[in-house]
Amino acid sequence: MTTAPQTNPPPREPVPRWTDAARWTDASRQNPRAGRIGRALVYLSLVAASLVVLLPLVVVFLTSLKTSGEVADGGALSLPGDWLNFGNYATAFSDGKMLTAFGNTAFILLFSITGTVIIGSMTAYAIDRFHFRAKKLVMALFLIATLVPGVTTQVATFQVVNSFGLFDSRWAPILLYMGTDIVSIYIFLQFVRGIPISLDEAARLDGANSFTVYRKVILPLLKPAIATVVIIKGITVYNDFYIPFLYMPSQELGTISTALFRFKGPFGAHWENISAGAILVILPTLAIFLFLQRYIYNGFAQGATK
Repeated sequence: MTTAPQTNPPPREPVPRWTDAARWTDASRQNPRAGRIGRALVYLSLVAASLVVLLPLVVVFLTSLKTSGEVADGGALSLPGDWLNFGNYATAFSDGKMLTAFGNTAFILLFSITGTVIIGSMTAYAIDRFHFRAKKLVMALFLIATLVPGVTTQVATFQVVNSFGLFDSRWAPILLYMGTDIVSIYIFLQFVRGIPISLDEAARLDGANSFTVYRKVILPLLKPAIATVVIIKGITVYNDFYIPFLYMPSQELGTISTALFRFKGPFGAHWENISAGAILVILPTLAIFLFLQRYIYNGFAQGATK
């Protein structure tokens, strides 16, 4: 009995890679000139984006070192006559009451961020873990609230704040920042949905109630979400001008954004002092960003994959 001769199977063709990066890599290998042009375009776009971001900062820094005459006679990119002219910084710090402004901003930041984290995480926990009849209605109202421009409700909001006796106090912006942040609820909700319900059930078997489950199980697992909310909310509160300007008109209650506005007079603006104050305001945020950039990117990346 003879057996049929065995033949080797034909070699399989390589599986094509259909990602954009793979296609660009294969094309660049086949056509080196096209690859060089593509890399050049990428670098040019990065350089152009860097110039768009850095050019205003360079103009502000150069203006902060100029005198009022140099600002009036020279251009935006003209160099200052004295690179050690730090008198504008001293004027901005003293006349603009920047130390008081930093204190008021830190006070508002502390209570606003703490309240936002507590309210947002509790709301997300209640929406995801509890079942009630108006659950879909609550979610729909949250969605509608994000679509309504805040300016359209400022008259009613001002009347409510004034009726509480909070006008011209630091608690007015704190209350508004804590009660109008719907985005943080959605961020916490995405992370809470990724926590297994079996952890809640195990804690309840040990006798934990709903608040204990939230405090000892849910909240410790929300550290990436808390970092993301703290960064987003902190930047928003730190840079906001409208709410402090409208609800805290007194100079002793000025924040860093409204303190710079004092150098804008009815007959012109002292741009050299405003630029120096802007640099003083930028430095803390720049230092915090450089220190926390790893947490910023990780928080956004984890929130996007939930």
